[in-house]
Amino acid sequence: MTTQAYIDQNRERYLEELFAMLRIPSVSTDKAHDQDTHDCAVLVQTYLVKAGLENVSLYPTKGHPIVYADKIIDPALPTVLVYGHYDVQPAAPLDEWLSEPFEPEIRKTPHHPEGAIFGRGTTDDKGQMFIHVKAVEAMIQTDSLPCNVKFMIEGEEEVGSASLYPFLQEYKDLIAADVIIVSDTSLLSKKAPSITVGLRGLSYLDVKVTTARADMHSGLFGGAVLNPINTLCEMVAKLKDEKKHITIPGFYDDVVFPSDEERDMMRNAPFDANEYMDSPGVYALDGEADFHTYERTGILPTLDCNGIWGGFMDEGSKTIIPAVANAKISMRLVSQQDWHKATKQFTEYFTSLAPEGAQVEVKPHHGGHPYVTPTDSTEYKAASAAFEEAFGKVPVPMYEGGSIPIIAEFKKVLGIESLLMGFGFDTDGLHSPNEHFGVWNFYKGIETIPGFYKKYAEMKKVV
Repeated sequence: MTTQAYIDQNRERYLEELFAMLRIPSVSTDKAHDQDTHDCAVLVQTYLVKAGLENVSLYPTKGHPIVYADKIIDPALPTVLVYGHYDVQPAAPLDEWLSEPFEPEIRKTPHHPEGAIFGRGTTDDKGQMFIHVKAVEAMIQTDSLPCNVKFMIEGEEEVGSASLYPFLQEYKDLIAADVIIVSDTSLLSKKAPSITVGLRGLSYLDVKVTTARADMHSGLFGGAVLNPINTLCEMVAKLKDEKKHITIPGFYDDVVFPSDEERDMMRNAPFDANEYMDSPGVYALDGEADFHTYERTGILPTLDCNGIWGGFMDEGSKTIIPAVANAKISMRLVSQQDWHKATKQFTEYFTSLAPEGAQVEVKPHHGGHPYVTPTDSTEYKAASAAFEEAFGKVPVPMYEGGSIPIIAEFKKVLGIESLLMGFGFDTDGLHSPNEHFGVWNFYKGIETIPGFYKKYAEMKKVV
């Protein structure tokens, strides 16, 4: 039996097994769901055993366990390490869901006319992670696995992967491989396949501006003293110029753009501005001048105010000049930018913007480095060939706006590159109410992955 025939024969079972995993509320940030999260790890372990993998184990951590498995058919052959996560975001706000978040159901949508699976974790990341489990199962059960494979599935990605960092150091010999495959990103569309080659890094900060010991009567003091909210807004506004270029000195020094060829592919990729705006319901596009939207969200760094507050915020009125104003700032970083350096640059510049009489406090929250996959590697060429065979078109190398900080750590600790082979859509509502994952996307992923293993084994043999 061929791998494809096995997949076709087991399509309904694959879906039923995914549904069973989606029903487990493995919300890693909520201690009330610790047992659920552990139960989900056990179920992943069960599926890996069922798929025919060996050495399947749960590795305990200070947080949630890491599931490991492997199938070593010949130590001389290349080894693929699959990374994914079984934890999910909280489902709140529950009243915005059209169905129960942990009772998956299939409904048709404009982007998924053949049906999409609705439920928390469908596309981020249970559905996408499960693609690899089922693809490898199909290869093992049809005796067509052409190289070695290892799985490393964690339960804390949504809360920063704190337990995975020490795991990488302690077990780097166990998880040694030639390449890492990750499906936690998106496709451009069904007709325009893409491979994510870049992830932005992140620096997240809290800022606080204080101008007095206590709130003041706005009639007695208004117009005579600094208002911290006004001051904070003015300072934030100065972080960008009229072309939306970030004004922090030296901020762009480590930004290196991809080749003209790659940028042309990004600019010429299918893009419908109305459709892009419709998904989140925005009224207009904005961003740094002279760049395409895909470039703005992929190869350019950003600086955004994620929250701002101060003074009286309850219902009704209270005429005061507040003493304190606060904001949350995030910077998405690209190319060679270092998040520690970017944080220092921001802190120094933002503090310099404060007028006399305003005290500024900048508190770094967390961050991560950006990551770029080389497109001239054997691994990328094998992935591109597999996508071209499955979709009938050469995939576009895309730079994604989000961050997966652990990916840069893989390169640092393990010394190997990662392939970001996502199969969801940006419109799938990950982290939002009514998250979903196309049935077509699920099966297309399972059909595409064996092609990568085959192409990769062949290309490594030639090399």
